[in-house]
Amino acid sequence: FLFGSKEMAFIQEMNEEQQRLRFNEIIDGHVPMIVISKGNPCPEILRMIAQTKNCPIFLTPQATGRISFEMSSILERSMAPETLMQGVFMSIYGKGVLITGESGIGKSEIALELIKRGHQLVADDAIELCHVGQEIEGKSPDVLSNLLEIRGIGVIDIVKMFGVGSILDKLSVELIIQLERWVPSREYTRIGFEDNNVSQDILGISIPKVVVPVMGGRSMSAVIEAAVMNTRLKDLGFDSNKEFVDRILKNIDKNKGGQHS
Repeated sequence: FLFGSKEMAFIQEMNEEQQRLRFNEIIDGHVPMIVISKGNPCPEILRMIAQTKNCPIFLTPQATGRISFEMSSILERSMAPETLMQGVFMSIYGKGVLITGESGIGKSEIALELIKRGHQLVADDAIELCHVGQEIEGKSPDVLSNLLEIRGIGVIDIVKMFGVGSILDKLSVELIIQLERWVPSREYTRIGFEDNNVSQDILGISIPKVVVPVMGGRSMSAVIEAAVMNTRLKDLGFDSNKEFVDRILKNIDKNKGGQHS
């Protein structure tokens, strides 16, 4: 229960018998705590009944609306649906990017290169994801915080190696980049319309996804940066793939016009 100035003013209008009756009804064994905001004092009868029923009372100088918002946020996070995913979670150009792929494909090595290029690590190997509001928020398990595992080297501490500015505690997932081993027989996206609007569902939220083939000789960090920037351009309404197709169609129409003349 949260008591603000209006509730406290209503309580003051009640006599002691009415207060005892109301407070006993409120503290019925299912109320975990009572919060009194805006620096209002706790009524003595409420304090005695709460003490008898082992119900904690908290006093705060904060405004009722503010403390209500903060309590709602805390409850929403504590009860939010959660899941655990394998991969690397990073902030790339300020966008929350979840890099996934089979074990040994090089996700952590790519993450290390991206960190060297100025991007920030949120989590490596395991990412704790929860559905908060209309977003999926990701963070690292405490035991893996700030750590990056590089095959052949071991575990490195990103903060000690690159500084505290190279990490973030948590971030919203805005894009999934799925790494796949290059298969020569498979057709991969070239123009960009083949796999348009690909997405992946996480805890009921649809997250845009880009599938990127991994092969020798490719700078995967640069490819991932380009994928993120291209996604940002699409968010702003600029689609390079559509522009390319439009240029081709205009060129075809131009050539047809020249042939007719």
